[in-house]
Amino acid sequence: MEPIEIGIIVSLGLLFMVVIGMRVAFAAGLAGLIGLIAIFWAKKDFAGDQFIWALTVSVKTAGQVPHSKVASQALSLIPTFILIGYLAYYAGLTKALFTAAKRWIAWVPGGMAVATVFATAGFAAVSGASIATSAVFARIAIPEMLAVGYDKKFAAGVVAAGGTLASLIPPSAILVIYAIIVEQDVGKLLLAGFLPGIFSAIVYAALIIGMAMTIKGFGPAVGGFTWKERFASLPPAAPILIVVLTIVLFVYNPFGGEAWGTPTEGGAIGAFVVFLMAAYNGMRWKELRGALLETAKLSVMIFTIIWGVLIYVRFLGFADLPGAFSDWLTSLSMPPLLILVCILLAYAVLGMFMDAIGMMLLTLPVVYPAVMALNGGEMVSAADSTFGMSGPMCAIWFGILVVKMAEFCLITPPIGLNCFVVAGVREDLSVQDVFKGVTPFFIADAVTIALLVAFPSIVLWLPSLA
Repeated sequence: MEPIEIGIIVSLGLLFMVVIGMRVAFAAGLAGLIGLIAIFWAKKDFAGDQFIWALTVSVKTAGQVPHSKVASQALSLIPTFILIGYLAYYAGLTKALFTAAKRWIAWVPGGMAVATVFATAGFAAVSGASIATSAVFARIAIPEMLAVGYDKKFAAGVVAAGGTLASLIPPSAILVIYAIIVEQDVGKLLLAGFLPGIFSAIVYAALIIGMAMTIKGFGPAVGGFTWKERFASLPPAAPILIVVLTIVLFVYNPFGGEAWGTPTEGGAIGAFVVFLMAAYNGMRWKELRGALLETAKLSVMIFTIIWGVLIYVRFLGFADLPGAFSDWLTSLSMPPLLILVCILLAYAVLGMFMDAIGMMLLTLPVVYPAVMALNGGEMVSAADSTFGMSGPMCAIWFGILVVKMAEFCLITPPIGLNCFVVAGVREDLSVQDVFKGVTPFFIADAVTIALLVAFPSIVLWLPSLA
């Protein structure tokens, strides 16, 4: 059997294991190991016991891959970004953000829901985890929306959808993972996430305002806040700006020249700044311990997925499946942009059965080289490319599109993690209630993705300045 045939069979087996409920990390690791054994066994270039030799070489290869790839300074960004989010909660930044958003925005139709969206966007700027954002605002924002008459299903949907913004707005753990997989500049990818993240929040807000203006009694405006109260709400929320500037200045020097530091250093300093704020606001040892434990749990989960998938990725390299897929895609008689849209639709389907991180890790080793080949290659210039952008810029643009699709998957049934988190925090809500409430936001996400595809400058303007 040829390596490419083994690659296809093992990949189909991996998808089957994921669909029947096996964890992505273990399914990918097992599929990768079995695939390596099959490929080495099929070579028949060893004089002794072929199977024992294939098993020995495969186990050694699988054992070396996780350490060699994960021992990367860039990956240290992930726990620091997650820690920033948990410490920000104990620093009281979430309540301060929601209070400020409510006093400044709640007067518009659907104002309390719109305030929730922008508050989650603000918290996303100090939290690298969508799940944490959804959990925090399920406690803070849903009671406020229910108090002014919102349907509880829609209120839950607003929080679940708003939580996805943490995937795009830096600091974003998913953007870091993408950068590491495709070996692109982490700093430029983080910069690229700002405008699409803010743009997504604006589209969500426009959807809510439109629904409030057309559906009677849908979302009443909330007024009564004086200008004094509005301005008084800004100082407690201002630390968010300090943390964002700290991270951005280490990624991009606005005064020209080299950046002041690495994204890893920016993340660490950002976490230290939030820690000082939390300590000043009365955080105790019990709360610090909780933040550290939650950070460790989520980080270990992410790293475990990475370890398992890296074994599978190494197997794909031996099977040459990425190269074969790239050759097949570029040979199609369809317009490249249509092929890209089909790839994005495939991500939407995969998101119904897989978590966002696992989906990215499993597909990018095959899909990314194919997309780059469609554009003309890694080193192609903007003038000679298919999509009108250079190779590195195409990698950034495609990364934002993929991460936006990952956001979409966080609210897609049957395993949309954000919906499960919101339902878990609120005992009066079932998972089905949250999935029903989040349905209108599918339309908003589809509009956002279409505009990002049609107008790449939304994504590429900031990284082009760096």
